[in-house]
Amino acid sequence: MSTRILALFCLLITVLLITASVGAQQPKVPRIGFVTGSGEPNNPGPNVEAFRQGLQSLGYIEGKNILVEYRYPQGTDRIPSLVAELVQLKVDVFVSPILSAILAAKQATKTIPIVMLINGNPVELGIIDSLARPGGNITGITRFNRELSWKRLELFKEVAPGMSRVSVLNDAGQAGSGGAVEVYEAAARALKIPFTSLKIRDPNPDLEGSFRTAAKERVSGIIVSRAGVLFRYRKKIADLAMKSRLPSMFEGSDFVEAGGLVSYASNDAESYRRAATYVDKILKGTKPADLPVEQPMKFELVINLKAAKQIGLTIPSDVLLRADRVIK
Repeated sequence: MSTRILALFCLLITVLLITASVGAQQPKVPRIGFVTGSGEPNNPGPNVEAFRQGLQSLGYIEGKNILVEYRYPQGTDRIPSLVAELVQLKVDVFVSPILSAILAAKQATKTIPIVMLINGNPVELGIIDSLARPGGNITGITRFNRELSWKRLELFKEVAPGMSRVSVLNDAGQAGSGGAVEVYEAAARALKIPFTSLKIRDPNPDLEGSFRTAAKERVSGIIVSRAGVLFRYRKKIADLAMKSRLPSMFEGSDFVEAGGLVSYASNDAESYRRAATYVDKILKGTKPADLPVEQPMKFELVINLKAAKQIGLTIPSDVLLRADRVIK
């Protein structure tokens, strides 16, 4: 009897050792923290979808060999707490297109790799040392939206030749977006176009009031900054511009797809897919400091002919021929 008990005991020990060995051999599933500037849990939006496509093309399947902790701020006031939450979770890589989230993450951790997708120049913003050798724990993609401001205004003048006064709609509460006003103002001055600015803030942006002000100031063209709260209201902004019969220029094609008139910018979907490549390289051992910050190779002019028709604007044929994409 004792021999049988001893045999069962030995068998139990063997099973436990095998189970422990198998458990020890299971690879750790990497966890990514993603603070996104658009969408919501039930409707993440095209940018999150592009990031997911990028991961899938590299062999990652969410829930199996990678976990992504998505956070949707829905307002700038929640960003610091969401960043702190992801840092406390000790995510393997932190990803965000929101400048204030990148700055909060930079302050919160020197060890977790950070992949940024930002509009401005990260060197001038003090985020990294240089584009070629960023240093520290931050790398990623810059879309150089701010550097396109002059070209964007020149194109806008071609799209709407009768434009006599231009205004920039800007999120006054978003870190780093204030430069949009200064850059556009300088470009307008050079092109001899009267200029004004319209600023809104979270949590209750008065977009209708801004467009009423634009009408009162006889604005004949509006440029919408991509920063902060404005991105969440792209459909409403496009509708208000249409209702006001106001030509509108945007810093991203997603605004035009929502009903806006024209945009000139890098391809957002491609940028988010490329961000997945940075995540992959970091997970495979490359240090962020050794990954050069990527710049867009191509900028797209996107025109919405349906929006033009609804506001009674005829787009010059030579501009249409230069468009990369025309929405009809």
